[in-house]
Amino acid sequence: MAQAVQDIRPIDPAPGVKRLDAKKAALQRRLVLAVTVIPFAGFLWAVIHFWGSGLSVADATIGLSFYLFTGFGVTVGFHRYFTHRSFETNRFLRGLLAIAGSMAVQGPIIKWVADHRRHHAFSDRPGDPHSPHLEDGPGVRGVVKGLWHAHMGWLFSDEQTSARRWAPDLLKDPMIKKIDQLFPLWLVLTFGLPPLVGLAVTGTVQGALTAGLWASLVRVFFLHHVTWSINSICHFYGKRPFEGDDFSTNNWVLSLISFGESWHNNHHAFPSSAIHGVGRGQIDLSGGLIKFLEKIGLARSVKRVTEKQMAVKSS
Repeated sequence: MAQAVQDIRPIDPAPGVKRLDAKKAALQRRLVLAVTVIPFAGFLWAVIHFWGSGLSVADATIGLSFYLFTGFGVTVGFHRYFTHRSFETNRFLRGLLAIAGSMAVQGPIIKWVADHRRHHAFSDRPGDPHSPHLEDGPGVRGVVKGLWHAHMGWLFSDEQTSARRWAPDLLKDPMIKKIDQLFPLWLVLTFGLPPLVGLAVTGTVQGALTAGLWASLVRVFFLHHVTWSINSICHFYGKRPFEGDDFSTNNWVLSLISFGESWHNNHHAFPSSAIHGVGRGQIDLSGGLIKFLEKIGLARSVKRVTEKQMAVKSS
């Protein structure tokens, strides 16, 4: 039986943040720069080197497979399951979702969840780690500055969300703590497995190299920017069918490649709902996957928004 949606907001209104010392902040900036610039370099190389020659079926299949695995790891796993607890599942799938999300290279699971919970508690207000509306500046310059901060500028900040404050449940979970601590291993696997699969499929070093290019570097680059676009574009451009105290929007353009995450106004209106595409024609692949998991018994207590709740918040 589906449960009614309940918001998950902390009782204590304190932001729960701390600042890294200069040495750790510098290290963090270098690491963030590496995991953003290296995939981007791979993307540029792919565009320049393979322009006009197409993409092989093998590379496309391997790339799409890893995109689906890691993408759903973020949307269904990190976001809808771990952050908002929109459904329940067994221990095996819980661990698999945590590993899949970690292989998206968006940070360790506990940090990701803590940041996102703080975002919801202070959405587009002081305390929000990545709102595009908190940067000062006149006109177009201010807009660009805000969008840059929300998209990826916030990743370079020395401000750190307290996991003890925002994700104490995950800190108490031995399996999730272990997966969090093994984040370097998931980085090795997410970049190393596609070339190995390419080698196995094609039997050639060239096949391994192109699979590594498309299914490792280009895939990570693309998934990064799709996810970051939810923070930036979906708090700036789009429709707002539901009333709220933030600037979240629905953006249909991103709906397919984000697996339904861009129905962002819907999500902010009903954050604990497992299904974000609640309107007619709103394709939500993540919601569809959760429904499938529910049908085969791997998801239970799936939270859904009711018609009455939607009517109350409709703008």
